[in-house]
Parts: sequence; structure tokens; C-alpha cells
Amino acid sequence: MDFFDVEFALHILPVILKYVKVTLSLSLLSMLFGLTLAFIISLIIDAKIPIIYRILKTYVSFFRGTPLLVQLFLVYFGLAHVFTSMASLSSFGAACIVMSLNSSAYMSESIRGAILAIDKGQMEASLSVGMTYFQAMRRIILPQAFKVAIPALSNTFINLIKNSSLAFTIGVVEITASAQLEATSSYKYLEAYFDILIIYWIITSALTYLQKKLEERLSHS
Repeated sequence: MDFFDVEFALHILPVILKYVKVTLSLSLLSMLFGLTLAFIISLIIDAKIPIIYRILKTYVSFFRGTPLLVQLFLVYFGLAHVFTSMASLSSFGAACIVMSLNSSAYMSESIRGAILAIDKGQMEASLSVGMTYFQAMRRIILPQAFKVAIPALSNTFINLIKNSSLAFTIGVVEITASAQLEATSSYKYLEAYFDILIIYWIITSALTYLQKKLEERLSHS
């Protein structure tokens, strides 16, 4: 095929694969921080703690209602010029912060929905035997809600993997950025982009398979 250089596509593939660890590191860290924050947000919103509850509702609305790309630009190019303490923030650090905040907004709603799916009688019974709201959540409600939320949380992680490709716009050298650099020297963008499509497809397919296995295991437990 004259329009597609197979040799070039195979040649740059190992170079691009070196940066898979950057993509996975960014996605895993964002998932970890985002999930921790999402649990806190969902509990506060569910408990309707005065003032904080409304602030966090606005937070969730903001990050769910604005593009991730614009959020990246706002933090890395905007806030870094306003706050001198952020001037030394690396592009990887900025991407990790924004992706954590963004994913936490989505995951908090998934967790809250899972909490609402649990019979309210269980919370009432827990409170009646002397547990506090947060004790009942930790011991009774959340373990069950976590099983319900697994599919949504897994999908969020898969989306984080794909959304990490936007990090190259602020200078993070990951899969997409490395492919762009390799293609620039030869103008063979089709081959480079084909490579990263295949890489992302393999990663997300593997994660989807693991998600199904986890769901099957939890359904039998």
C-alpha cells in the first residue's frame, strides 16, 4: 500500500511503546487520587452537610460540565501565571491534578448512585443500634455500594486511559505525544496515529476483559 508505510509503522512502534508507562502511571495516579476524593465527596453530599454540601455540588457540576482540555489549559497555562507557587508545577503534575479532579466528579456521582441503590432500611437499622452515619457507611453501606459501582468505576478508569492523550497538549510526553514527534520528522501521520489507536485499543480491551471477570467474581461472592 503506497499510502501506508508498514515498515515505518513497525519501526516507530517500539519507540511509542516506551511511553505506555507514562500513560498508565498518569491514569493510575489520577484514578487513585480521584477515587479517594470521590468517596469523600459522595459521603458529604449524601449526608447533606450544610454549606460544604452545596459547594461540592457546584464542584461536581463544574467538572462534569466543562471540557477536560479547557480544564488542563486553565490550570497549566492560566493559574500558573496567577499563583507563583504553581509556576514550578510540571506538566505531568498538572495533568494528574486536573484528571484527578475531573474523574472524582464523575466517580462521586457513580458512588452516590450506588449508595442510593442500597435499601434505606439498612441505614436506619444501623443507626438504631447506635452506629453513627459514617460508621454505618463504612461498615454496612459502602461495601455493598462498591460492588454496585464497579462497572461505572471501571468505565471511568478506561476513560481516564483514553483522556490521558489530551495531556500531550500541555507538554506531557506520553503515547500520543511520542507518536506526534515521530510523525513530524517524516510527515507520516497516518502510520503514527494508526499505531497509537492499536495500542489504546489493546489496553482498553484488556481492561474491559478484567472488568468482566471482576464483575463475575463479585456476582458469585
